Amino acid sequence: MPLRALLYRRPAESGRRPTESGVIDVTFDRSVHSVRVRRHRQARRYTLRINAASREVVLTMPLRGSLREAKEFAQKHGGWIAARMARLPEAAPFADGTILPLRGVPHTITHRKDARGTVWTETAEDGTHLLCVAGQTPHMARRVGDYLKVEAKKALEAASRRYAEQLGVKITRLSVRDQSSRWGSCSTNGALSYSWRLILAPPYVLDYLAAHEVAHLVEMNHSPKFWRVVERLYPDLERAKAWIDRSGNDLHRYGTPQQAPLPDDF
Repeated sequence: MPLRALLYRRPAESGRRPTESGVIDVTFDRSVHSVRVRRHRQARRYTLRINAASREVVLTMPLRGSLREAKEFAQKHGGWIAARMARLPEAAPFADGTILPLRGVPHTITHRKDARGTVWTETAEDGTHLLCVAGQTPHMARRVGDYLKVEAKKALEAASRRYAEQLGVKITRLSVRDQSSRWGSCSTNGALSYSWRLILAPPYVLDYLAAHEVAHLVEMNHSPKFWRVVERLYPDLERAKAWIDRSGNDLHRYGTPQQAPLPDDF
């Protein structure tokens, strides 16, 4: 199998979950990349992949593989790891001064250490939009993350209920998570799940994704009939799809830490 195909290939998943085998470090060009190692019963070779949402490198190995071989494999492909990580959008941690989009509008995270409350929005005198965070510095990232998830669930629940009412279908449960491979999902029992990161996108994008998933309550496929249902709920779907194709991947960089380089004397 060609090297490119090997590196991009994801092992087939079975009913049994892969088992964790620890973390190894790969050094390339004076940077250290942590690689999470997992064993999988159906894996026949060592494979690497990058999780863009978590900025995590994952190495999958056969059950009978060795950690020594895994480390040698990862180190051999250190250049590939570094190149793929460099292509990811620059990380934007939830910290004082970080600018992040909230409903598509740039907001500057502003630490208000001595203020009462948790997280709220303000508009400065110069018109700058602020996302204010009270409390001690170590709690900032968690508080911002919690706030965004709550706001995402409220907005997605309102949009989903509205579309479900139009179709006369019932939503059994709605949850928000940090999904890395899709923006939303719908189960056959009527449960909807969305990425909380949709609250960072413009409202019309969030509305489109809600219409998309609710439409699956009628058509559990992506047939022409399904897309007619989506278009009936949300006629401007092409605009939203274009935004996702152009800017959706950028949403995954928010709330993730920066990769630390090695010291100069390495």
